[in-house]
Amino acid sequence: MSTVAIYLNFQGNTEEAFTFYKTVFGTEFSAPFMKLKDMPADPNAPKFPESEMNNVIHVALPIIGGTVIMGTDMFESMGQKLIVGNNTTISLQLDSKEEADKFYTALSEGGSDQAPMRDEFWGYWGCCLDKFGIRWMFNVMN
Repeated sequence: MSTVAIYLNFQGNTEEAFTFYKTVFGTEFSAPFMKLKDMPADPNAPKFPESEMNNVIHVALPIIGGTVIMGTDMFESMGQKLIVGNNTTISLQLDSKEEADKFYTALSEGGSDQAPMRDEFWGYWGCCLDKFGIRWMFNVMN
């Protein structure tokens, strides 16, 4: 079943923020902290500095009413800098690649393609900024 999550970006303090949110909402992580150092090795991936190896690449926490917040640290070594406007994304967890492609195509029209749809180690993924400046992420999990 398709779901929607709110994806939050942080500049190195995702773990601190989500530990706080966990105490506020009194819930347990549905996806525990995954750090950069935990990611499978990819010879084609950029090399990250040691200072970023403990950065969070993903975490998920149910909050209220079936809503899930997810988060990640931004990577300065990749030119990512947190500014108001790029710190929140609507994340669609979809059932099929076809469904993801349909929404990606429609929402990216007139906007800017941030990351075209592609296979990743966790599933099929892409991200775009629509023509109104809203950031959308699309996932079909393996």
